[in-house]
Amino acid sequence: MTDSTKLAPKPVEFRGSSLDDLRAYPIAAKREAGHQIDLVQNGRDPDDWKPMATTIGPGAKEIRIRDEAGAFRVIYVAKFDDAIYVLHCFQKKTGQTSKPDVDLAEKRYRDLKRELGK
Repeated sequence: MTDSTKLAPKPVEFRGSSLDDLRAYPIAAKREAGHQIDLVQNGRDPDDWKPMATTIGPGAKEIRIRDEAGAFRVIYVAKFDDAIYVLHCFQKKTGQTSKPDVDLAEKRYRDLKRELGK
């Protein structure tokens, strides 16, 4: 594909407080999250991710970011044609994603599907 035929990056829509939550990350984690989201916008997989289909919903994925300040996560869904939806951004405090974080992302996913008529 030449540059002239390259598709435009998919827009990103942040749901709920996810943009403010991402902005609260330490600078290095914020930059890394931006880079990883840019990869997704351009049709690529993030460097470190895992599927969240069973806990959040079909097509949901979790970007995993690690730096000296800790572990950070960005849960998103890119399966819809119109945009990439960032459902939840948070700092991970334990080995397993906390139930409140999973519940919030799952609720935002359900609300999104209802809004999109899916």
